[in-house]
Amino acid sequence: MLMLALSGIRTRWITFVGSFVALALGVGLIAATGLALAATFDAPERGPERFAAAPVVVRAADHLRVDTPTGTRTKPLDHPGPVGPRTADRLAALGRTVEDRTFPADVAAAPTGADAKEPHTGPDVTAARTGADAKQPRTGPGTTAARTGADAGKSRPGRDAEARVGHPWPVAAAAPYRLTSGRAPAAPGEVVVTTRPGGAPLRTGDRVLVRTPAGNAPRTVVGTVAGRGFEDAVFFTDDEAARISPDIDALVVHADATAVRRALGPDSGMDVLTGHDRRRADPDPDRDARALVSVNALLGTAAGITLFVSAAVVASTFSFAVAQRRREFGLLRTAGATPGQIRRTVCAEAVLVGVLASAAGVWLGAGGAPLLVGRMTGAGLAPPWFALGDASWPLHTAFWTGVFVATAGALVSCHRAGRTAPTEALREAAVDSRVMPASRWAAAVLVLLAGLGLPAVALAVDPGDLLGRKSYITRPMLLVVGFALLAPVLVRPVGRLLTWLPARLPGATGVLVRENTAAGVRRTAAVAAPVLITVALAATLTGTVATLEEARAAEARTATAADFVVTPGQEGRPLAPAFVERARAVEGAVVSVSRSTAVTVLEEDTALVTSEARAVDPARLAAVSELPVTAGRLSDLDDGAIVVNEEWLTTRVGDRVTVWLGDGRKASLRIAAVLATGTGDNGVYVTRRNAGGAGVDRVDVKVAEGADRRAVAAALHSAGAATGTRVTTRAEWLAANGPGTDDRTRTGLRMILGIALLCTATALANTLVMATSDRVRDLAVLRLAGATAPQVLRLVAAEAVVAVGVGAVLGGVVAAVNLLVVWGALVLLGVLSAVVVPWGTLGLVVAAAALLAAVSAVLPASLALRTRPVELAGARE
Repeated sequence: MLMLALSGIRTRWITFVGSFVALALGVGLIAATGLALAATFDAPERGPERFAAAPVVVRAADHLRVDTPTGTRTKPLDHPGPVGPRTADRLAALGRTVEDRTFPADVAAAPTGADAKEPHTGPDVTAARTGADAKQPRTGPGTTAARTGADAGKSRPGRDAEARVGHPWPVAAAAPYRLTSGRAPAAPGEVVVTTRPGGAPLRTGDRVLVRTPAGNAPRTVVGTVAGRGFEDAVFFTDDEAARISPDIDALVVHADATAVRRALGPDSGMDVLTGHDRRRADPDPDRDARALVSVNALLGTAAGITLFVSAAVVASTFSFAVAQRRREFGLLRTAGATPGQIRRTVCAEAVLVGVLASAAGVWLGAGGAPLLVGRMTGAGLAPPWFALGDASWPLHTAFWTGVFVATAGALVSCHRAGRTAPTEALREAAVDSRVMPASRWAAAVLVLLAGLGLPAVALAVDPGDLLGRKSYITRPMLLVVGFALLAPVLVRPVGRLLTWLPARLPGATGVLVRENTAAGVRRTAAVAAPVLITVALAATLTGTVATLEEARAAEARTATAADFVVTPGQEGRPLAPAFVERARAVEGAVVSVSRSTAVTVLEEDTALVTSEARAVDPARLAAVSELPVTAGRLSDLDDGAIVVNEEWLTTRVGDRVTVWLGDGRKASLRIAAVLATGTGDNGVYVTRRNAGGAGVDRVDVKVAEGADRRAVAAALHSAGAATGTRVTTRAEWLAANGPGTDDRTRTGLRMILGIALLCTATALANTLVMATSDRVRDLAVLRLAGATAPQVLRLVAAEAVVAVGVGAVLGGVVAAVNLLVVWGALVLLGVLSAVVVPWGTLGLVVAAAALLAAVSAVLPASLALRTRPVELAGARE
């Protein structure tokens, strides 16, 4: 059998070269993504940054811990509290302590000339402010104040100011920072700044305008320190930092950790951090973990799509190859070969192709993995430090996966090949028959029932689950498989539909295309299958993402009734308190101030679930928003109440729920109203008292009835200019938050679709070369009947394009079903939004497939037509 298999591969190499290339590419992509995926499991452990030189760091606990019947559950706190003065005094008795404070300190060029007269808020205006409003939201688990990568620096907080954070100078030694020029700050108007390549060229002696929660004031740079990569900082004197931000964020203690823990006691609510645990006090310590989770999800999705497409392409190619060799198998049966021998021969060929292609794919993957990682870091899909490890298991996994895919893809073909009767070579007609055995019918029906039934159940039970990325990426696969199994049945009606008009035009080309498409069902189905997969995935992925973005934009348009919306220039930072005060004083403006926070509930005594929340003024909320209330009234919200959405387990108005606020405080709140779930952006609403220490990060302004809109706008823009805050109209804010995916999502989608397109192109070219090469006698008969060579080539190209059209129609049906499921889920969740069909993407995919198909069919046909028609007509297979 082995020698026969080798002989078959050598004789019919065209039949196997496409399977080899498709499988090698698939294995190569799986190997490359697997190596990159393995690197996410073995990422280098990053040590402490801000407090790398500190012996002991004390800060408020940053995790909520709740005892349940099944054990202790923990969740990150949105706003950990400060270190109290009494705690600081107690620890000062153990040894030297250094107080750390963190607050926004944006640096801009100092005003000169006329600009120097611009009014600015100073200590006399806001120095007395204390508490949450004077603070930058604490950077820690669950926050994004210290964004890195592509998002860092996308926007600046007004007037070209450089976003920085402020600290007292004594804590600089904990990093440690070292002066590269100048001296330490000694007076209130003096600062030391970090420098970095590509940053603002600040030097000792420069005058700069520094914007802090205590106001804006020009200051003198008296020293510089080299930046350490995790923050851009401004260092003040200890007294001035305490005036700007009274709360102590962390305390560096030069004492034994055991003595510190003993002094604090077991129930102090403080964390004592030493060794590697000091990283928890760094800016956004979980940013690397979050980045790796995103990389892991993207690579896992890409590997899954690659495996699915490769398996489908290889199975389709082997099936078509076996169908082409019916006469060959019939002759072998006539010569005495048993069905088992035929099956073993086909299976041996598949294993040989699988082993060789998998080996080539592993080689390609090992070489392509560094390029993949470089591309991901360059596009911001992975953090800059991400690099390949030394794991080898992905290569072994990819190799055996390729062998398994090749073998599994040939199993059904092996069975059909073994059923070839000895006399079938003599009576087999050119028209395909019996293309759908009962087993294939059963498999197709079962897969389609699963593909349609699972979304139907989800629509009835949990529509929100259908909007998750895992769902809308994997859901199309069942329908793709089902339609691919039914392709031999669907080819004839869809082909006749597409050729209805051409068949009625003058000339015989249209009629021949229609009849050849109907007669060569297996050929047409083999060409249509990869197009079906690509069109379905392209339309579903891009269409679903665009539809969800449009739905979120529709929710925002409906829910926001304000005329002006003000948000921070950098995510995770508060708005300038001076702007809030000036906005509230604008005549004719209804100002609603809100804060971003979180609440946590214990569901069914087993799991802590955290929900995003906004702390609002109930009296102003109704004036600037039109939230989708399904029960209760927003006006009933007070300090003892909460507004929830339909995703909560308890949704009856008047019931009480136990929650933990953003700072860890436990509260029992009454449900005042319930909101529709929507796309997930309809969160929870509480009052400022329950904000958990959050600062103001959004201001909605409605122009009062009868007020002068231009005057209100001018006053708001004046306040924004004075405080470095950008004021946007409702239209501008909606445009900035409207449909459109971010760069990383768009790049990830391109990566996934590129994989599918690559495999599709290979399968398409190979199938058409196989099919055209097998039709040389048919082409010769057409020439003998009077057709010219250009007419034959046009016929071959038209048939290829029609086959692509069949695949595009079937793929479009799959995509339509999936997009309708998404639309139905949105409707059930209370969101009325249109389905977004990515016509541009679909047009490019179909046009590229049609062009490739035409070229792949015409080239072998043109080579065959160089031989005299009489010789081709009499040639034997």
